[in-house]
Amino acid sequence: MIRKKYDIIVVGSGPAGESAAINAAKHGKSVALISDRDQVGGNCTHLGTIPSKALRHYVKQVMQFRSNPLLREFATLHKPGFQEIMRHAERVIEEQVYLRSNYYEKNDVDVIQGHAVFQDANTIKLGSKGPTLKADYFIVATGSRPYRPAEVDFDHPRLFDSDKILTLDHTPKKVTVIGAGVIGCEYASIFGGLGCKVELINPAESLLSFLDWEISDALSYHLRDIGVRSRHKEEFEEIEYHDNYVVTHLKSGKKIKSDIILWANGRTGNSDGLGLIELGVKANSRGQVQVNERYQTSVENIFAAGDIIGWPSLASASYDQGRAACNAIVAPDDFVAINRVASGIYTIPEISTLGRTEQELTAEQVPYEVGKAFFNNTARGQITGESVGMLKIIFHFDTLEILGIHCFGDQASEIVHIGQAIMEQKGKANTMKYFLNTTFNYPTMAEAYRIAALDGLNRVF
Repeated sequence: MIRKKYDIIVVGSGPAGESAAINAAKHGKSVALISDRDQVGGNCTHLGTIPSKALRHYVKQVMQFRSNPLLREFATLHKPGFQEIMRHAERVIEEQVYLRSNYYEKNDVDVIQGHAVFQDANTIKLGSKGPTLKADYFIVATGSRPYRPAEVDFDHPRLFDSDKILTLDHTPKKVTVIGAGVIGCEYASIFGGLGCKVELINPAESLLSFLDWEISDALSYHLRDIGVRSRHKEEFEEIEYHDNYVVTHLKSGKKIKSDIILWANGRTGNSDGLGLIELGVKANSRGQVQVNERYQTSVENIFAAGDIIGWPSLASASYDQGRAACNAIVAPDDFVAINRVASGIYTIPEISTLGRTEQELTAEQVPYEVGKAFFNNTARGQITGESVGMLKIIFHFDTLEILGIHCFGDQASEIVHIGQAIMEQKGKANTMKYFLNTTFNYPTMAEAYRIAALDGLNRVF
């Protein structure tokens, strides 16, 4: 039964909303979670992280199947297309919804479907005919959506964004991706893996310039190897629409003809239409809500977490931010701000990184050294055939403290967490010597840490 008054109401059922609601319930609070979908999971489960990463996984399996000499003959019998692979990804979405629905049921969180609009700082109304609910505190976790500029016709059947692309019903021969951020690079590798010719429009001088330069270079090389052409220092100007093709006009005067265009040029926080701005909650031009160090908005009993507040816009960080925002209300002594986050970029091959880059340390004149392990030199990599990849550890020349971990290749987003655990330790526990004094299972990809440590320390001693 729906109550009229709750201790905490969470708006949004993505990672931030889920962790906030369940954490509040575990602290004995009465909690309602508002979902504008009839199924929980938010954009992360239905449009973003889950479908795109599942899609990427199945495309990678197809690529491995074709490259395996034992299976290559069978790979020519059937070539699965985008729509067929997407159906397999949808199975994962269904399983995630079922799993997360059980979490709410077990923790006595009331899940209510509807679009929440704030009437005042303690009251929301669900739609024009829905109930009015009150709470002492609110946590807004409504996520984000693709940025859609007015001059781009997203209703055209050959124009897609990262939400609409999941409805694609065929495998195009040529794809233009406008925007070379994380989402653009991930989908460029997915379409390249399917055998499409891909044009990746990048306004910067290199791909994902926030990455360590060596990792960025490796990504460029391997995208090129699967048919992705990166056009650096190029900017979109306009799109020419036709029934059977589209033409992208660049500011440099170049024209690119393709079957479809994927617009991947940023995201907008879902703060509009909630009545937040009318209450005095501040948001920037991209709809991202401003919060203080404890995820509190300018209205003292309204908190926000996840993609709606911007950085780092990762599902993993959103989950932790939701829990932290809840702790700021129900358990202030347990509050921990989410500051240092390992990023996972699910290109093919994948990337994960944490800490400082060579560029940053050089600019700050910090003495550092580097240790590397190439996957093709590990026994596990040779056994599995995953020869592409590298683990790179950056450490202080004098103290041997680990300053950055950068990984490119299969299971990179798993491998980085071993180093993350050591980086979070204090004093001498956070040094390269840890990897020499620890026995790793053999053969494993984790062994790359020992190899990288030996490589790096041999340059110092």
